Parts: sequence; structure tokens; C-alpha cells
Amino acid sequence: MTKDKSKVFLFIDNDPAPIAELDTPIVFDLDTRKLTDGEHILKIISHSPTGREGIRTIHFTVANGPAIRIEGLKNKDVVDGTLSLMINAYDKGNQKSFLINGSETPQTIPFWIWIIIILFIGWALYYEITSANIQ
Repeated sequence: MTKDKSKVFLFIDNDPAPIAELDTPIVFDLDTRKLTDGEHILKIISHSPTGREGIRTIHFTVANGPAIRIEGLKNKDVVDGTLSLMINAYDKGNQKSFLINGSETPQTIPFWIWIIIILFIGWALYYEITSANIQ
């Protein structure tokens, strides 16, 4: 260990072997593609030149896999009968170019928009009928 720099050890989850052993200050690129999707813990243990030790843990979630959208069923819904589900899965691509194919999930129109459309059409018909009677 150098006398004037702290050293840090990076651990993922409960793995006893560090993924990196670095002298500070350092910029480290954590490649999350090597981790499974889900929750993880990054544990950083530092050793100062004076022999003191510090520990910091950071909880994070990896979501490298394709994003999954579902319409027609929500988490913890109580359901019965047959459900009509719309499911889409799409990837982020290589993050250097925008992937448009399949990246948008089609959605049904919410019922409140239908109500607004019907009210607007009703008002427009009422306006046309009443203005035609005046002339």
C-alpha cells in the first residue's frame, strides 16, 4: 500500500472476493451487464495510509434486460374470469443509437378521454342545432 494514498476494495453483494482493488482517487466503470437483473449491494471498504478502515454500502437495482410493459393487470390486483392482457418487451439497444422498433408500447385509450370526446361531440351537436334554429 502506498504511504500517501488510500486504497479501496469494491465488493458486489456478499462475494468475499473484491471486484476491484484501487488506489484513490480513481474513476471506476462498473459494468452492470455482468450482473443479473435485480437488487444488488455495492460495498466499498477503504484503507487509509494511517491504517484506519471505512465501509460504505450502496443498494442499487440492475435492469439491463428488456423492459416489460403490461396493460390489463397491475401488481396485487384481485381478479376473476378471463383477462385480456397487452404485453410488450423492448430493449434499450446498444445505447449509442436510438432503437425505435418495438420501443413504444401501444396503449388503450383511457375511459376518461372517451368521456371527454363524447361530451365535446355532444356539445358541438348541441351548438350546431341551436345556432341553426336562430338563423
